[in-house]
This record gives sequence, structure tokens and C-alpha cells, in this order.
Amino acid sequence: MPELPEVETTVRGIAPHLVGRRVIELIVRQPRLRWPIPAALRHALPGQKIENVERRAKYILAHTATGSALLHLGMSGSLRILRADAAPGPHDHVDWRLSSGRILRFTDPRRFGCMLWQKPGATHPLLTGLGPEPLAEDFDGDHLWRASRGRSAPVKSFLMDQHVVVGVGNIYAAEALFAAGIHPQRAAGAVSRARYARLAQQVKRILAHAITRGGTTLRDFLAPDGAPGYFEQELFVYGRADEPCKVCGTTIRAVVLGQRNTFYCPRCQR
Repeated sequence: MPELPEVETTVRGIAPHLVGRRVIELIVRQPRLRWPIPAALRHALPGQKIENVERRAKYILAHTATGSALLHLGMSGSLRILRADAAPGPHDHVDWRLSSGRILRFTDPRRFGCMLWQKPGATHPLLTGLGPEPLAEDFDGDHLWRASRGRSAPVKSFLMDQHVVVGVGNIYAAEALFAAGIHPQRAAGAVSRARYARLAQQVKRILAHAITRGGTTLRDFLAPDGAPGYFEQELFVYGRADEPCKVCGTTIRAVVLGQRNTFYCPRCQR
């Protein structure tokens, strides 16, 4: 599944082609994604000028005067800016025809993504109750320490809780915990304030660096220009079970936490 850096890369890639442009036509070839594309979007979006494009958690919001399109890439989705005459493939489900003469194409082989509508001044239910953005000022070690008090869940599961902090998915949670020297199975409530300060710093550092590197290419993700991300070759633990730790040489181990594979170094992480 595309994680926060991949979604941020997508937003930065498509925004210059969308902001200030008008959506001339919405071409829907497959209306049934994770949820059906609502009639409100199909009726309200055509004819509107896109005022801004932003990311919230792993969602993409394209704002207009009449409301906002809310998009999620799911497990295999991508958004690309293409020539208007680009022939669609079997998984190219939606095109936005733009006043620039180009199209924004939504491709999703598994159809786990979504394209929904948010009314002006409202917050879509999918966005309510979310925690702070990990790159924002209000996310720090103190926030994690306060939220973790009394929590017995593994710290990795805690870090991936979208009510605690948004967008820290499986890959980057594993990498941040390694960089902070924290064992992923340690109870969240047993991690000290000082160690949470270090963890928050590593989350920010790793996510910011991954964005500059175009995200992580795993299975399906491609950037809007069709190029893969390059952060994968810099991973320290994720996907490296039975390989030597790049720091100490100890064999990287894998366990399952919250139905997700979790990778760690038993010597570097305590």
C-alpha cells in the first residue's frame, strides 16, 4: 500500500497540473471502487476550478468552491497526468479532463482505492478523529508519551494507530523504531519520554528523507510521472529478514504484529 511519502510525492506531482485548472469532464469507466463513486462528485466536480490540492494522512483532497474530491490510492492505485488522447487500459477507471488539455487518470488494478466527495465546510467521516500529521509541529515525543500512558499494545502497533499519528505505515514504522533503537514488541506504555522524543525525531527524519527520494517502491507504486521511488534501497530492516543488520551484523528477525510482518534487529533494538 502506498504510504505517506508516496502519497505526498503524488500530491506534489499532480498539484502543479491541477491548481487553477477547471475540470471540464469526468469520465467514469468503473464506478465501483472500494465504495461507489458518489453521484454528488459526478454532478458537482465537472465545471469547477481546482483551488488547492493537499494531503491529509494518506488521503488526497482536491478543493473547489463547491466541495472537495477525496481520493485514496488503496493498495495499488496511482494518479498520473497524461495527454488527453492517451488510450485507457483495463484498470484505468476514472479520468478528469482538464482545461489545460490534459487528463488526470486514476488507475487501480485492485479497486481498493476511492474517489469520494466532501461538502464545503464539512469534514468527511473518513477524516474525523485523526491524529496529528507526523511532519507537523504538534507531533513530538511528548505527544507520543502522553498518548501511550497505560497502553499495553506493542509500540509498533501504537505508532501505526491513525488516532495517535497519521500516515506512519508499516514500512516507516519499522524503520523509525530501528533508528530509535526501540524493539517493536515493547509495550507502548513502557517506553520512556526520552525514547519517544528520539522516536518522533526519527519518524520526521525518515519520512522527510523518503519524500525527497520519491517514496518506496514495493510491488505497485509508481509516481505521477511513471517513475518508481528510490527509498527502498535504503531500508535498514523492512523486508530484510534473515539478512545481516547493516549496523551490527546481527541477523534481522521477522514477527507478525497486528497481522503485519514486522522486522527488527534483536541487538540494536531493545
